Amino acid sequence: MERKRLTAFTFISILLLGIMLPISSSGEEVQTASAHKERQTNIKSIDTSERIQRFTYDSGYDFEYPDAVRGIYVTGNSAGGSRFESLLDLIDTTDLNTMVIDIKEDNGNLTMIPEEGSPYEDMAKNYIDDPDEMMRVLEEKGIYPIARVVVFKDSVLSKERPDLSFQQNGEVWVNNKGEAFLNPFEQEVWEYNVEIAKMAAEMGFQEIQFDYVRFPEGFENRDSELEYTLGDYENSELDDVKKRVEAVTDFVAFAREELAYYDVDVAADIFGYAATIEETPGIGQNFSKISENVDIISSMIYPSHWSPYFGIEKPDTEPYKLVNEYAQVENEVLDALEETPVSRPWLQDFEAPWLYSGATKQYGKEEVEAQIKALYENGIDEFLLWNSGNTYTENVDYMIGK
Repeated sequence: MERKRLTAFTFISILLLGIMLPISSSGEEVQTASAHKERQTNIKSIDTSERIQRFTYDSGYDFEYPDAVRGIYVTGNSAGGSRFESLLDLIDTTDLNTMVIDIKEDNGNLTMIPEEGSPYEDMAKNYIDDPDEMMRVLEEKGIYPIARVVVFKDSVLSKERPDLSFQQNGEVWVNNKGEAFLNPFEQEVWEYNVEIAKMAAEMGFQEIQFDYVRFPEGFENRDSELEYTLGDYENSELDDVKKRVEAVTDFVAFAREELAYYDVDVAADIFGYAATIEETPGIGQNFSKISENVDIISSMIYPSHWSPYFGIEKPDTEPYKLVNEYAQVENEVLDALEETPVSRPWLQDFEAPWLYSGATKQYGKEEVEAQIKALYENGIDEFLLWNSGNTYTENVDYMIGK
Protein backbone atom coordinates (compact mmCIF):
# COMPACT_ATOMS: atom_id res chain seq x y z
CA MET A 1 0.00 0.00 0.00
CA GLU A 2 1.07 3.56 -0.55
CA ARG A 3 1.53 6.40 1.84
CA LYS A 4 2.33 10.02 1.09
CA ARG A 5 3.84 12.21 3.75
CA LEU A 6 2.17 15.53 4.57
CA THR A 7 3.35 18.65 6.31
CA ALA A 8 1.70 21.96 7.03
CA PHE A 9 3.43 23.32 3.95
CA THR A 10 2.55 20.56 1.47
CA PHE A 11 -1.19 20.15 1.31
CA ILE A 12 -4.06 22.12 -0.23
CA SER A 13 -7.71 22.12 0.70
CA ILE A 14 -10.52 22.33 -1.78
CA LEU A 15 -13.28 23.08 0.70
CA LEU A 16 -15.86 23.88 -1.97
CA LEU A 17 -15.72 20.25 -3.02
CA GLY A 18 -15.40 19.00 0.55
CA ILE A 19 -12.23 17.06 -0.19
CA MET A 20 -8.54 17.35 0.52
CA LEU A 21 -5.78 16.27 -1.81
CA PRO A 22 -2.51 15.07 -0.20
CA ILE A 23 0.60 16.21 -2.04
CA SER A 24 4.16 15.03 -1.48
CA SER A 25 6.83 17.57 -2.36
CA SER A 26 9.27 14.79 -3.08
CA GLY A 27 6.81 12.60 -4.98
CA GLU A 28 8.32 9.57 -3.30
CA GLU A 29 6.02 6.82 -2.16
CA VAL A 30 6.89 4.83 0.95
CA GLN A 31 5.92 1.18 1.16
CA THR A 32 4.46 -0.06 4.45
CA ALA A 33 3.47 -3.43 5.82
CA SER A 34 0.38 -4.82 4.17
CA ALA A 35 -1.42 -4.91 7.49
CA HIS A 36 -0.95 -1.20 7.88
CA LYS A 37 -3.62 0.94 6.29
CA GLU A 38 -2.79 3.70 3.86
CA ARG A 39 -2.17 7.06 5.45
CA GLN A 40 -4.42 9.62 3.92
CA THR A 41 -6.06 12.91 4.72
CA ASN A 42 -9.76 12.70 5.38
CA ILE A 43 -12.34 15.30 6.17
CA LYS A 44 -14.71 14.65 9.03
CA SER A 45 -17.83 16.76 9.14
CA ILE A 46 -19.05 17.84 12.55
CA ASP A 47 -22.60 18.98 13.11
CA THR A 48 -22.40 21.63 15.83
CA SER A 49 -25.28 22.97 17.88
CA GLU A 50 -25.42 25.94 15.52
CA ARG A 51 -25.67 23.57 12.53
CA ILE A 52 -22.43 24.94 11.11
CA GLN A 53 -20.35 22.44 9.21
CA ARG A 54 -16.69 22.30 10.25
CA PHE A 55 -13.84 20.12 9.16
CA THR A 56 -11.11 18.38 11.11
CA TYR A 57 -7.87 16.80 10.03
CA ASP A 58 -7.43 13.03 10.22
CA SER A 59 -3.84 11.77 10.22
CA GLY A 60 -5.05 8.24 9.52
CA TYR A 61 -3.61 6.81 12.75
CA ASP A 62 -5.83 5.07 15.25
CA PHE A 63 -4.90 5.96 18.84
CA GLU A 64 -7.23 5.66 21.79
CA TYR A 65 -7.05 7.82 24.90
CA PRO A 66 -5.99 5.53 27.76
CA ASP A 67 -8.05 4.87 30.89
CA ALA A 68 -5.72 7.48 32.41
CA VAL A 69 -2.46 8.83 31.00
CA ARG A 70 0.60 7.45 32.80
CA GLY A 71 3.58 8.59 30.79
CA ILE A 72 7.29 9.23 30.45
CA TYR A 73 9.34 11.95 28.81
CA VAL A 74 11.34 10.92 25.73
CA THR A 75 13.99 13.06 24.03
CA GLY A 76 14.44 13.16 20.29
CA ASN A 77 17.73 11.31 20.71
CA SER A 78 15.98 8.51 22.59
CA ALA A 79 13.02 8.36 20.22
CA GLY A 80 15.33 8.03 17.23
CA GLY A 81 18.04 5.92 18.85
CA SER A 82 18.70 2.60 20.50
CA ARG A 83 17.16 3.65 23.80
CA PHE A 84 13.74 3.69 22.14
CA GLU A 85 13.50 -0.11 22.32
CA SER A 86 14.15 -0.19 26.05
CA LEU A 87 11.56 2.52 26.63
CA LEU A 88 9.04 0.55 24.58
CA ASP A 89 9.82 -2.47 26.73
CA LEU A 90 9.29 -0.40 29.89
CA ILE A 91 5.81 0.55 28.75
CA ASP A 92 5.03 -2.96 27.47
CA THR A 93 5.85 -4.50 30.85
CA THR A 94 4.25 -1.95 33.18
CA ASP A 95 1.08 0.10 33.58
CA LEU A 96 2.65 3.03 31.75
CA ASN A 97 0.92 3.83 28.47
CA THR A 98 2.16 7.18 27.11
CA MET A 99 5.23 8.88 25.64
CA VAL A 100 5.81 12.62 25.64
CA ILE A 101 8.26 13.04 22.76
CA ASP A 102 10.31 16.14 21.95
CA ILE A 103 9.34 17.62 18.60
CA LYS A 104 10.85 21.03 19.34
CA GLU A 105 13.44 20.70 22.08
CA ASP A 106 14.92 23.01 24.70
CA ASN A 107 17.45 24.70 22.41
CA GLY A 108 14.82 25.42 19.76
CA ASN A 109 15.71 22.64 17.31
CA LEU A 110 13.18 20.42 15.63
CA THR A 111 14.07 16.80 16.34
CA MET A 112 13.49 15.64 12.78
CA ILE A 113 14.22 16.97 9.31
CA PRO A 114 11.16 18.56 7.65
CA GLU A 115 10.59 18.36 3.94
CA GLU A 116 12.83 20.34 1.63
CA GLY A 117 11.81 23.96 1.42
CA SER A 118 10.33 24.09 4.91
CA PRO A 119 11.12 27.28 6.83
CA TYR A 120 12.24 25.04 9.69
CA GLU A 121 15.02 23.26 7.79
CA ASP A 122 17.81 25.28 9.39
CA MET A 123 16.38 24.69 12.87
CA ALA A 124 16.21 20.91 12.56
CA LYS A 125 18.37 18.03 13.79
CA ASN A 126 18.07 14.50 12.45
CA TYR A 127 17.45 12.86 15.82
CA ILE A 128 14.34 11.02 14.63
CA ASP A 129 15.28 9.94 11.12
CA ASP A 130 12.08 7.99 10.44
CA PRO A 131 9.15 9.66 12.23
CA ASP A 132 6.61 7.68 10.21
CA GLU A 133 8.07 4.41 11.47
CA MET A 134 8.13 5.72 15.03
CA MET A 135 4.44 6.61 14.86
CA ARG A 136 3.60 3.26 13.30
CA VAL A 137 5.31 1.44 16.19
CA LEU A 138 3.51 3.55 18.76
CA GLU A 139 0.19 2.81 17.07
CA GLU A 140 0.82 -0.94 16.91
CA LYS A 141 1.73 -1.02 20.59
CA GLY A 142 -1.15 1.19 21.66
CA ILE A 143 1.14 3.82 23.17
CA TYR A 144 -0.50 7.23 23.41
CA PRO A 145 1.69 9.87 21.68
CA ILE A 146 2.11 13.43 22.97
CA ALA A 147 4.30 15.97 21.18
CA ARG A 148 6.33 18.30 23.40
CA VAL A 149 6.92 21.73 21.88
CA VAL A 150 9.20 24.08 23.82
CA VAL A 151 7.90 27.57 23.06
CA PHE A 152 9.63 30.66 24.39
CA LYS A 153 12.98 29.20 25.44
CA ASP A 154 14.67 29.10 22.05
CA SER A 155 18.33 29.93 21.54
CA VAL A 156 18.24 28.90 17.88
CA LEU A 157 15.60 31.34 16.66
CA SER A 158 16.82 34.04 19.05
CA LYS A 159 20.21 33.92 17.33
CA GLU A 160 18.61 33.89 13.87
CA ARG A 161 16.10 36.63 14.69
CA PRO A 162 17.36 38.85 17.54
CA ASP A 163 14.42 41.19 16.90
CA LEU A 164 12.13 38.46 18.25
CA SER A 165 14.17 38.01 21.41
CA PHE A 166 15.39 40.13 24.31
CA GLN A 167 18.54 42.19 23.82
CA GLN A 168 21.04 43.85 26.09
CA ASN A 169 23.72 46.24 24.84
CA GLY A 170 23.00 45.21 21.27
CA GLU A 171 23.39 41.46 21.93
CA VAL A 172 20.84 38.71 22.48
CA TRP A 173 20.38 38.38 26.22
CA VAL A 174 21.03 34.94 27.75
CA ASN A 175 20.48 33.70 31.29
CA ASN A 176 23.17 32.24 33.56
CA LYS A 177 22.87 28.92 31.71
CA GLY A 178 23.50 30.54 28.34
CA GLU A 179 19.89 30.13 27.24
CA ALA A 180 18.03 32.72 25.18
CA PHE A 181 14.29 33.34 25.17
CA LEU A 182 11.87 34.54 22.53
CA ASN A 183 9.59 37.47 23.26
CA PRO A 184 6.05 36.32 24.21
CA PHE A 185 4.66 39.72 23.20
CA GLU A 186 5.44 39.02 19.53
CA GLN A 187 2.66 37.25 17.62
CA GLU A 188 5.17 36.14 14.99
CA VAL A 189 6.71 33.99 17.71
CA TRP A 190 3.28 32.52 18.49
CA GLU A 191 2.69 31.63 14.85
CA TYR A 192 6.15 30.10 14.47
CA ASN A 193 5.55 27.66 17.32
CA VAL A 194 1.95 26.87 16.44
CA GLU A 195 2.99 25.89 12.90
CA ILE A 196 5.38 23.37 14.46
CA ALA A 197 2.52 22.08 16.59
CA LYS A 198 0.44 21.64 13.45
CA MET A 199 3.21 19.59 11.87
CA ALA A 200 3.19 17.34 14.94
CA ALA A 201 -0.58 16.95 14.69
CA GLU A 202 -0.25 15.94 11.04
CA MET A 203 2.29 13.32 12.05
CA GLY A 204 -0.37 11.67 14.19
CA PHE A 205 0.33 13.03 17.67
CA GLN A 206 -2.90 13.15 19.64
CA GLU A 207 -1.88 15.96 21.93
CA ILE A 208 0.38 19.00 21.80
CA GLN A 209 2.12 19.82 25.05
CA PHE A 210 3.55 23.33 25.18
CA ASP A 211 6.48 23.80 27.56
CA TYR A 212 8.30 26.97 28.62
CA VAL A 213 5.13 28.94 28.09
CA ARG A 214 6.57 31.86 30.02
CA PHE A 215 9.02 34.70 30.26
CA PRO A 216 12.51 33.98 31.63
CA GLU A 217 12.74 33.37 35.37
CA GLY A 218 13.30 36.54 37.37
CA PHE A 219 12.17 38.71 34.48
CA GLU A 220 10.69 41.24 36.88
CA ASN A 221 14.22 42.01 38.10
CA ARG A 222 15.73 42.69 34.66
CA ASP A 223 12.74 44.02 32.75
CA SER A 224 14.05 47.60 32.66
CA GLU A 225 17.53 46.48 31.57
CA LEU A 226 16.42 44.64 28.44
CA GLU A 227 15.40 45.91 25.03
CA TYR A 228 12.35 44.32 23.45
CA THR A 229 9.11 45.14 21.69
CA LEU A 230 5.61 44.98 23.15
CA GLY A 231 3.78 44.16 19.93
CA ASP A 232 0.02 44.50 20.27
CA TYR A 233 0.48 45.20 23.99
CA GLU A 234 2.29 48.50 23.37
CA ASN A 235 -0.71 50.63 24.27
CA SER A 236 -2.11 48.38 26.98
CA GLU A 237 -3.03 50.14 30.22
CA LEU A 238 -2.18 47.05 32.26
CA ASP A 239 0.83 47.13 34.56
CA ASP A 240 3.94 45.18 33.56
CA VAL A 241 3.00 42.04 35.51
CA LYS A 242 -0.50 41.96 34.03
CA LYS A 243 0.85 42.52 30.52
CA ARG A 244 3.07 39.46 30.83
CA VAL A 245 0.20 37.38 32.15
CA GLU A 246 -2.00 38.59 29.30
CA ALA A 247 0.60 37.71 26.65
CA VAL A 248 1.21 34.19 27.96
CA THR A 249 -2.50 33.49 28.39
CA ASP A 250 -3.31 34.89 24.96
CA PHE A 251 -0.70 32.64 23.35
CA VAL A 252 -2.26 29.53 24.87
CA ALA A 253 -5.74 30.61 23.76
CA PHE A 254 -4.44 31.38 20.26
CA ALA A 255 -2.72 27.99 20.00
CA ARG A 256 -5.81 26.10 21.07
CA GLU A 257 -7.97 27.93 18.54
CA GLU A 258 -5.47 27.37 15.73
CA LEU A 259 -5.21 23.66 16.52
CA ALA A 260 -8.97 23.06 16.71
CA TYR A 261 -9.00 21.90 13.08
CA TYR A 262 -6.54 19.12 13.94
CA ASP A 263 -8.74 17.65 16.66
CA VAL A 264 -5.85 17.37 19.12
CA ASP A 265 -5.82 18.11 22.83
CA VAL A 266 -3.73 21.06 23.99
CA ALA A 267 -1.68 20.90 27.17
CA ALA A 268 0.55 23.37 28.97
CA ASP A 269 3.37 22.79 31.43
CA ILE A 270 3.42 25.24 34.31
CA PHE A 271 5.42 25.79 37.49
CA GLY A 272 3.76 24.12 40.46
CA TYR A 273 4.01 27.17 42.68
CA ALA A 274 1.88 29.13 40.18
CA ALA A 275 -1.15 27.31 41.57
CA THR A 276 -0.43 28.66 45.05
CA ILE A 277 -0.43 32.38 44.17
CA GLU A 278 -2.64 34.68 42.10
CA GLU A 279 0.00 35.00 39.38
CA THR A 280 3.75 34.86 39.03
CA PRO A 281 5.24 38.37 38.98
CA GLY A 282 7.99 37.75 36.43
CA ILE A 283 7.27 34.81 34.17
CA GLY A 284 3.66 35.67 33.32
CA GLN A 285 1.95 32.47 34.43
CA ASN A 286 -1.52 32.64 35.94
CA PHE A 287 -2.54 29.10 36.79
CA SER A 288 -6.29 29.68 36.56
CA LYS A 289 -6.17 31.64 33.29
CA ILE A 290 -3.92 29.13 31.57
CA SER A 291 -6.05 26.26 32.88
CA GLU A 292 -9.16 27.82 31.33
CA ASN A 293 -7.53 27.73 27.91
CA VAL A 294 -6.15 24.18 27.74
CA ASP A 295 -7.47 20.64 27.82
CA ILE A 296 -4.72 19.42 30.15
CA ILE A 297 -2.70 21.29 32.77
CA SER A 298 0.63 19.73 33.75
CA SER A 299 2.15 21.29 36.83
CA MET A 300 5.82 20.55 37.37
CA ILE A 301 5.71 19.57 41.03
CA TYR A 302 9.12 17.93 41.41
CA PRO A 303 9.90 18.00 45.15
CA SER A 304 13.44 19.14 44.33
CA HIS A 305 12.15 22.33 42.73
CA TRP A 306 10.57 23.75 45.87
CA SER A 307 12.25 25.83 48.53
CA PRO A 308 10.72 25.39 52.01
CA TYR A 309 6.98 25.35 51.28
CA PHE A 310 3.75 24.04 52.79
CA GLY A 311 5.62 23.93 56.10
CA ILE A 312 8.09 21.39 54.68
CA GLU A 313 11.69 22.40 55.35
CA LYS A 314 13.29 20.15 52.72
CA PRO A 315 10.63 19.13 50.16
CA ASP A 316 13.05 16.92 48.18
CA THR A 317 13.33 14.61 51.17
CA GLU A 318 9.55 14.30 51.63
CA PRO A 319 8.04 13.52 48.21
CA TYR A 320 4.73 12.15 49.52
CA LYS A 321 4.07 15.11 51.80
CA LEU A 322 4.99 17.68 49.15
CA VAL A 323 2.76 16.18 46.45
CA ASN A 324 -0.09 15.63 48.90
CA GLU A 325 -0.02 19.27 50.03
CA TYR A 326 0.24 20.56 46.48
CA ALA A 327 -2.60 18.36 45.17
CA GLN A 328 -5.00 19.76 47.76
CA VAL A 329 -4.22 23.32 46.70
CA GLU A 330 -4.53 22.54 42.99
CA ASN A 331 -7.84 20.76 43.46
CA GLU A 332 -9.25 23.81 45.22
CA VAL A 333 -8.10 26.15 42.46
CA LEU A 334 -9.40 23.95 39.63
CA ASP A 335 -12.73 23.37 41.36
CA ALA A 336 -13.34 27.12 41.26
CA LEU A 337 -13.15 27.21 37.45
CA GLU A 338 -16.18 26.97 35.19
CA GLU A 339 -14.36 24.61 32.82
CA THR A 340 -11.83 22.32 34.41
CA PRO A 341 -8.95 20.80 32.44
CA VAL A 342 -7.53 17.37 33.17
CA SER A 343 -4.82 17.58 35.83
CA ARG A 344 -1.72 15.65 34.82
CA PRO A 345 1.30 16.68 36.93
CA TRP A 346 4.95 16.02 36.17
CA LEU A 347 6.61 13.89 38.85
CA GLN A 348 10.26 13.47 39.78
CA ASP A 349 12.25 10.38 38.80
CA PHE A 350 15.74 11.86 39.21
CA GLU A 351 18.15 13.03 41.90
CA ALA A 352 18.95 16.66 42.74
CA PRO A 353 22.62 16.76 43.85
CA TRP A 354 22.70 20.56 43.63
CA LEU A 355 20.59 20.69 46.80
CA TYR A 356 23.10 18.85 48.97
CA SER A 357 26.61 19.45 50.21
CA GLY A 358 26.85 15.82 51.30
CA ALA A 359 25.02 12.68 50.27
CA THR A 360 22.18 13.29 47.80
CA LYS A 361 18.66 12.05 48.48
CA GLN A 362 18.17 9.11 46.12
CA TYR A 363 14.98 8.71 44.14
CA GLY A 364 14.01 5.11 43.58
CA LYS A 365 10.94 2.91 43.75
CA GLU A 366 9.77 4.21 47.13
CA GLU A 367 10.07 7.90 46.23
CA VAL A 368 8.39 7.58 42.84
CA GLU A 369 5.55 5.51 44.27
CA ALA A 370 5.09 8.02 47.11
CA GLN A 371 4.37 10.81 44.63
CA ILE A 372 1.96 8.69 42.60
CA LYS A 373 0.16 7.52 45.72
CA ALA A 374 -0.29 11.11 46.90
CA LEU A 375 -1.90 12.05 43.58
CA TYR A 376 -4.26 9.08 43.61
CA GLU A 377 -5.34 9.81 47.16
CA ASN A 378 -6.34 13.29 46.05
CA GLY A 379 -8.34 12.11 43.04
CA ILE A 380 -5.68 12.94 40.43
CA ASP A 381 -5.37 9.87 38.20
CA GLU A 382 -2.92 11.03 35.53
CA PHE A 383 0.80 11.79 35.74
CA LEU A 384 4.01 12.08 33.75
CA LEU A 385 7.51 11.10 34.86
CA TRP A 386 10.50 13.31 34.14
CA ASN A 387 14.07 12.11 33.79
CA SER A 388 16.16 14.18 31.39
CA GLY A 389 18.28 11.17 30.47
CA ASN A 390 15.19 8.94 30.06
CA THR A 391 16.48 6.43 32.61
CA TYR A 392 13.48 5.48 34.72
CA THR A 393 13.29 3.60 37.99
CA GLU A 394 12.62 -0.11 37.66
CA ASN A 395 9.89 -2.17 39.37
CA VAL A 396 7.68 0.81 40.20
CA ASP A 397 4.03 0.04 40.93
CA TYR A 398 2.36 2.74 38.84
CA MET A 399 -1.06 1.76 40.18
CA ILE A 400 -0.09 1.79 43.84
CA GLY A 401 -3.10 2.16 46.08
CA LYS A 402 -5.57 1.79 43.22
